[in-house]
Amino acid sequence: MPRPILLSTPHIGDQELEFVKEAFDTNWIAPVGPHINAFEQEFCEVVGTRHGAAVSSGTAALHLALRLIGIEAGDEVFCSTLTFIASASPITYLGAKPVFIDSDRVSWNMNPDLLQDALDHRAKIGKLPKAIILVHLYGQSADIDPILEACNAYEIPLIEDAAEALGATYKGRSPGIFGKIGIYSFNGNKIITTSGGGMLVSDDPDLVDQARFLATQARDPAPHYQHSEIGYNYRLSNILAGIGRGQLRVLKDRVAARRHNFEVYQQELGNLPGLEFMPEAAFGRATRWLTCLTIDPTRFGSNREEIRLALAQQQIEARPVWKPLHFQPVFSGCECIGGAVAEDLFNRGLCLPSGSNLTSEDLERVIHGIKGLWGVGSV
Repeated sequence: MPRPILLSTPHIGDQELEFVKEAFDTNWIAPVGPHINAFEQEFCEVVGTRHGAAVSSGTAALHLALRLIGIEAGDEVFCSTLTFIASASPITYLGAKPVFIDSDRVSWNMNPDLLQDALDHRAKIGKLPKAIILVHLYGQSADIDPILEACNAYEIPLIEDAAEALGATYKGRSPGIFGKIGIYSFNGNKIITTSGGGMLVSDDPDLVDQARFLATQARDPAPHYQHSEIGYNYRLSNILAGIGRGQLRVLKDRVAARRHNFEVYQQELGNLPGLEFMPEAAFGRATRWLTCLTIDPTRFGSNREEIRLALAQQQIEARPVWKPLHFQPVFSGCECIGGAVAEDLFNRGLCLPSGSNLTSEDLERVIHGIKGLWGVGSV
């Protein structure tokens, strides 16, 4: 049986092990230590922001962000619908309610025109959302400027979920640093990883200090254990921060490798009828964290699911693009503004193996598997 080719696996080198060994040698094991401080500083330098707090996951960072800007029970928060559930589930942790916004076809991210129209309408009826979560999907930035302009016009804080977009650019800058707060993920499948982890960033030092306070059980400054409010056990460990420091040093290489994967796929598959790759918007540079394409079954001869299952039989993991959150049973009662674009991308979209450690032989197997289905499947 051939070796499995997975969607996006961790890619670890020697430098990470050196930092981890240093943590063991100095006995800095707990969620405190020099690697955490250094990781936060180095990460901020890479993305171009002033302050950051390393936490246990991107989801934790988003939960903290919502709490820091004062989201409470009964509030509404606008959120991209074409994304992983972690972009919206923290809204519900605070008793608030998500309202989902459809994608555009230029970037697959939140449609700025739909958002503007929705905010204009909500302003007229006196029901503006308390925050907006903008997701940067599959390694590509959303069109931030018009979205930020709309937020600022109505004084609505913007939170950027850049969990999938570390290393991408928007007009030469990193997505995740334009809004009031940005969050990133270092989950095992991300472009760099700490096995599990995340980062909350902001140019506001008070917000980041409060994030660190809440992430360490909100312990008051006292010689005994005293707590005046409820916090969380969300701080990243010194060991994992060491891994993150090593990974940061190869971020550009990891981006280059994933963009190379995309270029190979596009060169070999781009001329097949019915296949169309996720576009790269002119306003930025995508990392191609995952190589995504859409399939027109009437032209290609097989649909998305037939391709996915056929690849699985060859030990090749491919997955549908994110199921829109307004389709998720847990959010069945939530409003969605638009939805047709996200629904179409989900119905026809497929993510191909995209790890930065794929070999040329791995890519050839995936390409051969797809080419073998051209015109032979049932629609």
